[in-house]
Amino acid sequence: MSRENENAVEFFDVSFRVNRRTLVSNLNFKIHQGETLVLLGRSGSGKTTTMKLINHLYVPTTGEVLVEGQPTTRWDPIALRRRIGYAIQGYGLFPHFTIAENVGLVPSLLNWERDRIQARVVELLELVGLDPPGQFLHRYPRQLSGGQRQRVGVARALAADPPIMLMDEPFGALDPITRLELQQEFCRLQQQLGKTVVFVTHDIQEAFILASRIGLMHGGKMVALGTPAEFLESEDPEARAFISCLRSLEDVEASAFARESQG
Repeated sequence: MSRENENAVEFFDVSFRVNRRTLVSNLNFKIHQGETLVLLGRSGSGKTTTMKLINHLYVPTTGEVLVEGQPTTRWDPIALRRRIGYAIQGYGLFPHFTIAENVGLVPSLLNWERDRIQARVVELLELVGLDPPGQFLHRYPRQLSGGQRQRVGVARALAADPPIMLMDEPFGALDPITRLELQQEFCRLQQQLGKTVVFVTHDIQEAFILASRIGLMHGGKMVALGTPAEFLESEDPEARAFISCLRSLEDVEASAFARESQG
């Protein structure tokens, strides 16, 4: 099997510097087609920078990033970004566009026929759990809850059926209950659609819920990469620090259960 068929994205000795400051260095890893790679790390660890190297928002200072077997520097940037859906924290919706206009934006830029766009918008709103779609098509983002707006953001990222999805802490601003609902919805969608997803988060629990593999970033480097089970076995100090957060949560739950039992 060819490399293009096996891997959606590949990093080869990639470093990126701005004003003599190195944001990421010596990145060497591959993202397999159809997997969800979660980039985990603290603020400033290089997660979002790594993501932006994939869709050519940043150009490597040294090394190469390959998307579908071709260096990003050889892609037409617009053509590349139209093959990559992008969902961010805070929704990124245009406030003066209706929900239908927001979701149908990229297909309209691709000159899809109006009927095809309308059908795709309805299909996607159903897919992300905004059902019946007729209740949402003509509303504006301000008329939706935070969780509903985030669902619209995911629908818009999926609109042109891109093979790759970049998701930059898309659920980070939501309350815990809505966030869990959307994490579960994401897992359902991923099972159904099988996209290649790169998901940025600083939340270890979210990483374990969503990831096929976890790539831990620290100081601009990827210090651990593996399945959630492999991550738990990592001896890297930063990995152990994140794992301790899981252990702490288990201790809190155990203490709460013990107090309730005593009461």
